[in-house]
Parts: sequence; structure tokens; C-alpha cells
Amino acid sequence: WEFNGSFYQPSAFLMMGIPGLEALHHWISIPFCALYLIALLGNCMILFIIKKTQSLHEPMYYFLSMLAVTDLGLVLCTLPTTLGIFWFNMQRIGFDACLTQMYFIHILSFIESSVLLAMAFDRFIAISHPLRHPSILTKTTVIKIGLAIILRGMVSLLPIPFLLKRLTYCGKTELSHSFCFHPDIMNLACADTKVNDFYGMIILLSTVGMDFIFIVLSYILIIKTVISLATKEECLKALNTCVSHICAVLVFFIPMIGLSMIHRFGKNVPPLVNTLVAYTYLIIPPALNPIIYSIKSSHIREALLRALRRKSE
Repeated sequence: WEFNGSFYQPSAFLMMGIPGLEALHHWISIPFCALYLIALLGNCMILFIIKKTQSLHEPMYYFLSMLAVTDLGLVLCTLPTTLGIFWFNMQRIGFDACLTQMYFIHILSFIESSVLLAMAFDRFIAISHPLRHPSILTKTTVIKIGLAIILRGMVSLLPIPFLLKRLTYCGKTELSHSFCFHPDIMNLACADTKVNDFYGMIILLSTVGMDFIFIVLSYILIIKTVISLATKEECLKALNTCVSHICAVLVFFIPMIGLSMIHRFGKNVPPLVNTLVAYTYLIIPPALNPIIYSIKSSHIREALLRALRRKSE
């Protein structure tokens, strides 16, 4: 512990694995390793295929590349500490290292939310204004959107580590997860956390909350456009281009909203439920997104098959 007058700050926190199943951590690590491997290989494959296939150099796949890079970042943020606990029981993490991990996890989560919104906007333009789509979403515009997304995440979350550093900590130093999460660290403080709580809630609602609302509005407009199409075949063809994106939105937002609600209001929720929702939020989307897009996107599937044929020759 560091002491400075009445100010106390722990030198480190202790991260937890899966409560009640500590003896089985080595076995539990097997499915986790499989998910991490799928996420790493799958997202790298998506990036490789999009880069090498000229026909995929269009807005939809540029945004998919951003999603893949974000998922890779999330995996690399949580993999060392999660597998460190499961394999070597390395629970200790330095205070500053914990704040750094927390900052990047939250930034990448916010970026993923914004990328999903950008993808919803792309689908709306492609379906509602197909002839104007190339002129509206040019390569320069996509780059500007990507930079704006990164900047928004970095700037909006920049005060969070400093707000946590000003708090006095006492008593417990055990975190609820095998990674650092803002509400989790905040709950260990014995000082007034109203500023942290208020700022965290405002940022969450004004970024991820607004992203989700605009995604829903985009799909309401898409459905209105699709209904006005002449034939049933055209309607189904238009909606089919959105299926993979809808799946990615649900896979990301449902566990994220669940985890936020548990940390803020679920004081009596069993620790095991809290832990499982957290792992679902950070590990499942990066592993599932490449699978979803590989199955549903015929262009990516065909490009992958062509790449495999070339290697076999």
C-alpha cells in the first residue's frame, strides 16, 4: 500500500478466475484457448482476404476490417491476464497496469459499438440509395469516419483513469474478473464515487447508448425502404445483406448491456453469473464475428475458397 496523509492506494489488485471452480481452471482454459484461437485466426483471415481481394475494397468491407481489428485488440487485451490466471494462477496486476488495461478494453468496446453503427449506416445507404452509395461513402469518407470513431473513444474515456487514481482505496483488492473493468475497480474504493459513477453513466449513454438507438433507427428506415420494394424476392435479397450485421449487433450489445446492469444494479447477482456474462461480452463476439461473416457473406466465402484452392495447388 502507498500512504500519503489520508490517501491510500493499493500497489496492485488481485484478479479472479471463475468463482467456485478454481480447481478446474486448467480444464476450463481449454475452451477459452479454443475461443481465443478462433478469434485470432478468424479476424486475421478476414483482414487478409479483404486486403488481397480487390472486389472487396468497398465501404462494407472496410468497416468489417475495422471490426476485425477492434476484435483483435479486445482479444489481445484480455488474453494475457485470463490465461495467466487459468494456467499459472497469476492473479496480481499492478495498479497502473490495471488502469491501462481497463482504458484500452473500454476504448475498444466503444470503438466496436461505433463501427457497428457505421456498418448500419452503410447498409441503410446501400439499400435506400443504391445509386448514390459509392459517391456518399467514398474511401476518404470511410477513413474520416474511422478516425472520428477512434478519437471519440479515446477522448471520452481519457478522464476515467485519472478519476480512479484520485480515489482512496481500502479493504478488499479483489476484482470480480480476470481483467480490469471500470465499475469493478470503482466498487473497491472507500471514497465518494459519485463523480466516477455519474461520468461513467453519462459517457456510456452518450456513446454506446446513442449508437444502439441510431442502429435501431437505421433498421426501422431500412425496413420501411424494403417494404416499398416491388417484389418479395427483392425484399428478401435486401434484408439478406443485413443478417450478418444484425447478428453481430445482438452478439455485442446483449452481453454488454447485461454486464453494465449487473455491475450497477445487480448487487445480489451470484458471482458466477457476473463472471460468465463478462466473458461472454469480451470473448464471444470476437470469436463469432468472423464465423458469422464467413457464413453469411458469399463474397468473403468465395474469396476464402479461392485462397484455399491456390494454396492446395
